[in-house]
Amino acid sequence: MTSNGARIKVSREPRRQLNNRAAWITVDDGATESECAVVDVSPGGAKITTAVEFDVKDRLALTLLADHSKRYPCEVVWRRGNTYGLKFVTADVVAETAPEAADPVGVI
Repeated sequence: MTSNGARIKVSREPRRQLNNRAAWITVDDGATESECAVVDVSPGGAKITTAVEFDVKDRLALTLLADHSKRYPCEVVWRRGNTYGLKFVTADVVAETAPEAADPVGVI
């Protein structure tokens, strides 16, 4: 098969490989918090893994820093065993102290 046309470059979101950086997920409106590892993150979402497979609801909050002050609301878009694909659902950050602009990639 021959092609005489120029190749079209597919533009993707910038991603950061985090090599299993520690993070935390919060479900049930903050009642349950579990440690996880962030494999990669982009402005639109993240890929995380957990130590064991468990039933994650469709929505959760992801905390990327150990101080637990910023939680990013997420929607689970896919599941494969103990690996989950998350989509950030809003640009607003839920903060325990003062709210700041959301920048999931910039905080790492």
